[in-house]
Amino acid sequence: MKTMLYDEIQDRTIMVDMEHFLAQGEGQDEVFYDNEVRKIWHKQDEEWFFSIVDVCAVLTEQENTRTASTYWAVLKKRLKDEGADELLTKCKQLKMKAIDGKMRKTDCANTEQLFRIIQSIPSKKAEPFKRWLAQVGRERLEEIADPEKAVERAVATYKAKGYSDKWISQRIRSIEIRKELTDEWQNAGIDNPKDFAALTNILTIAWSGKSVKEYKELKGLKKENLRDNMTNTELALNLLAEVSATELSRAQKPSGFGETKSVTVAGGEIAGNARKELEQKLGRSILSNSNAVTPRLLDDTTNK
Repeated sequence: MKTMLYDEIQDRTIMVDMEHFLAQGEGQDEVFYDNEVRKIWHKQDEEWFFSIVDVCAVLTEQENTRTASTYWAVLKKRLKDEGADELLTKCKQLKMKAIDGKMRKTDCANTEQLFRIIQSIPSKKAEPFKRWLAQVGRERLEEIADPEKAVERAVATYKAKGYSDKWISQRIRSIEIRKELTDEWQNAGIDNPKDFAALTNILTIAWSGKSVKEYKELKGLKKENLRDNMTNTELALNLLAEVSATELSRAQKPSGFGETKSVTVAGGEIAGNARKELEQKLGRSILSNSNAVTPRLLDDTTNK
């Protein structure tokens, strides 16, 4: 099975094997992933984009493409009048295969943008999305008032996906440790999301020997959370790196990105040395290509 991939640098769309991207669609509603809605993987943004006209056609049950295009044109004007200029600006025009078989530019939106558009479509088919968004909003407010609910829901979600209890326990602990580290980075004056991502990448290289991108490639990942695809052993070493970086930061009190980077590297190297020593005694790498497609394989306390 094939799907479309868009390369913004080369400004071209090519067909690739769908198997490379199956995990990206996991858990999404079928309306986005059936054959009625054209979708395309954006290589640079690393996320799916969907034809807005196709979604309008499905939700309003318009069989005529021209009618669906007119519906989107009217809706677009209404959104603009409502002040949703930022939403419309973020939508992309990507080359997708049209009915005549030619590659033509069409308005596309990612999942977040699409949900916002769906909220403005009065349709019975759109109601499940609207109810789901209302539920998510309510749950988020509950979690702000009682953070323990967020943990309970995370555990339930991991269980539903097939992760083992041991793995879940370690993953929840790693979330707490990660929060302590990011708090330390904030104390050092780090507030730019790009700097947080850069420091995470630096820490990952220091303990694993791979950048986040390289690590994801090893596991066949795209947009998924790397830690959700780590084995127990990988999580433990990542946790050691983050704990070490946090404690060193508390002791040395770095200021600014440069000093924080040095502390982060030092913390990561502690876990990196532990990894190398363990690998030497095991006679193999502990970096696994297993991922969450088969969650039970990530519990290496029971899988040999």
